[in-house]
Amino acid sequence: MSLMDNVNSVTKLAENNEVQLMVFKTGMHDDAPFYAINVFKTREAIEANKHNLTLIPGENKLLEGTINLRGALVPIIDLPLWLHAPLTPAEKAVSKILICDFNGVMIGLRIAFAHRIVKKNWKDLHAPDGYSLSDDSKVVNDTRLDDGNICLVLDYEKLLSEIMPEAMVNTHDSFDMKYENFPEKLKNGTLLIAEDSRTAQKHLTKIMERVGIKFKIFDNGKQLLDYVSELSDPSSIPAVVTDLEMPIVSGFTVVKELRQNSATRNIPILINSSMTGGSNKRDAERLGADGFVAKTKSERIVPLIVDLMREKGFN
Repeated sequence: MSLMDNVNSVTKLAENNEVQLMVFKTGMHDDAPFYAINVFKTREAIEANKHNLTLIPGENKLLEGTINLRGALVPIIDLPLWLHAPLTPAEKAVSKILICDFNGVMIGLRIAFAHRIVKKNWKDLHAPDGYSLSDDSKVVNDTRLDDGNICLVLDYEKLLSEIMPEAMVNTHDSFDMKYENFPEKLKNGTLLIAEDSRTAQKHLTKIMERVGIKFKIFDNGKQLLDYVSELSDPSSIPAVVTDLEMPIVSGFTVVKELRQNSATRNIPILINSSMTGGSNKRDAERLGADGFVAKTKSERIVPLIVDLMREKGFN
């Protein structure tokens, strides 16, 4: 049985506020740190030396080149170098490449080796303040493995924005609507956003500030739900935008709990995620989300919110 055969249904995980993480190392030595990525963003781990690397002159030094994987050209990112712990040529020769899907874009992350897949409740993932104090932080949260080792979850949005900015959201795209044509509830209310990536937070902030929408950003789903529970009139919220992958409380749980609350049942909820697989979209819709926008297309959030509010009768 291959490593990926151990992956459970995303539906069951979503309902239980759980996540499956692919745990790996980017260094060969025993004390090299453990890192993790949501297993549903991964496709396979391949041996690097079995695939010819075509160099790309003049590109970012972290972009090693491309490989041809069953007819598809996949850019390879030197993850150890990004983490300031580059592999030696000898280590690269025996390294692995983790093939991943971000927002529908296939990329390969060079790693030392894949360790194993672990299942965690989102409550077991933490985001210490130190990770958000600096814009240079590459970590969004961490968790403990069964043997007590700390496992770090990287800010993959930050990685892509630095290496492949063309694969990220264009915050300067124009909209086909003007502020004065927004629903009154959107103009007078405060949009709520749950997003743990600092990079994604910056993109969303630029978008909302440019169109003049008032908003609050929360680092995880629990913070957003706690804020809603303290409002005297939660129904005044014009809309909610949430990521799916967040520590403590995931976006799936945010959707489920808001839909189960009579005061928030009719609020438009939009998923903004890099997990663009069909199963994630279906599960979000089944739990009650009104729409789904990939993070590479975040500029579409405002027009979609306006459309959703109008469909619900908010003019």
